[in-house]
Parts: sequence; structure tokens; C-alpha cells
Amino acid sequence: MTIDDLKHAQRERLIFLDQCLTWRGMANRRDLIDRFGISMAQAALDFRLYLRLARKTPPVYDAVRKTYLAADTHRPLAPSGLLDAFGILTEDGEQPGSSLIPRPERRADPKIVARIYQAIQAGAVLHIRYTSMSSASDEDQWIAPVRFVSDGESVHVRAFSLRHKEYRHYLPIRIDQASSFQEKDLADPLPDDADWNTKAVIWLRPKTGLSRRQADAVRREYGFDGPHLRVEVRKALEFFFDRRWGLDLPGARLERAKTEYEDIEGP
Repeated sequence: MTIDDLKHAQRERLIFLDQCLTWRGMANRRDLIDRFGISMAQAALDFRLYLRLARKTPPVYDAVRKTYLAADTHRPLAPSGLLDAFGILTEDGEQPGSSLIPRPERRADPKIVARIYQAIQAGAVLHIRYTSMSSASDEDQWIAPVRFVSDGESVHVRAFSLRHKEYRHYLPIRIDQASSFQEKDLADPLPDDADWNTKAVIWLRPKTGLSRRQADAVRREYGFDGPHLRVEVRKALEFFFDRRWGLDLPGARLERAKTEYEDIEGP
């Protein structure tokens, strides 16, 4: 049996337990009870199951602290990053979100999103009124939406603009609710989306000018396995990648060493 064989609720509890041992280095039944509101008996069952699954590197019980401590050779049952574990690292009793910078709530009208999705499924073009941030104009235009994409914070629609004769990204929130949303069939097949069908292989290095100690710290921070960090992203999403990783900002800690492009087969 593996952790993936468990039912969802129990799997979530064991992943939480696993993250406690991985990132706190300690865990006990009370952690499960406080987080999930389960009984002491259920917590004991979960803990016994975890010990069975982690039999190669099981935690060791510390009678003084009355808790299990992760073995020096601890190997997590499920991969997780520091951001995944943030919620278990805050102090007990701390107000939720008090240690977290709030993100803007990206709202969108579900009816607009549904119309876009249906146009994608139908292979149709859609008439919208879109507010541009670059030109500050409200443009009536026909677009042929092809897919939804995410930059990690916002959801965009990749679509072919019949007006601009190119593929662009649109934010659903900037589509006017008063748009006609008229649909019509494509007169001609859409052109090849070359940027979407091209993979950018980006090799990153610490920013030029950092000291050796600073560069080493950057490599640890970003998980380098060698002098460079290899990242893959579709060419169509490179702009979002640069912005998300802060490569174009003053004080950036990373820079591109080189970028290679490769064709992607399939959709």
C-alpha cells in the first residue's frame, strides 16, 4: 500500500502528518486532532498507518517531549515545498493569514468564463468589448479563444485576435459584461500558434555582480543542482515567467544565461 491508495480524507491527514515530520521535524496525534477535528482513536489509527507506510525511515518516539521526532534519514511520503508547508509552520493560536501578505482576489463573472469556454469547445469566434490597459480604450473585437492559461496568480484566455491578426492573452475580468457575446463560425482555419507550440528552455544563473557567497545563497534559494538552473516554459508564456520570477525587476537575483527553443509535438 502507498499513500496514493488511501481515500481522500485519510490521505490528506497523512500528508499533513508527513509535512509536520518533514518541516517541523516532529508530530503527534494532537496535531491531527487540532487540524482535522477527529477523535483520539482516529488519530491513533492514522498514526499507526503512517508508521507502517514510513517503515523504511520511521519517526522515533521521544518520551520526554511526548512526540515523534523525524529520523535523520527521514524521507517524505509525498513531495512538498516550503510554501506548501507554510500553514503548519505558523505559531499555534496565531490568527489565520496574519503572517501572510494577502493576494488580490481575482474575480470574474462565471457567465463570461462559461461563454468563453463554450466558444472554445465549439471552435467559434466570440464578439467582446475589452478594456485594454495599454491603450486605455474599450475595443469591440472578435476573438477566437483557444485555451485558458495561468500565470500563477491570474487566469488568462489565449485567443487569436481577428483585429490584430495575432494570438494574445485576455483577462476575463476585463471583458465587459455588456458585450454582445455573439458567436459565429470561423471563416478560415486559425493560423498555427507558433509561440504556443514552441518550448523555451531557459538556463538561469545568479545575477552578475553578486559576491560568491551571495551567488551560493541564490543557488540554495532556488534549488540549483549545478551552476545553472534549467526551467522549461512555453514561449507564449515567457513574458509571464519573467514577471513572476522578477527577472525584469531592479534588484533581481537571477538572470538568463541562455535560452533555447524547441518545437513541441502535439496540442
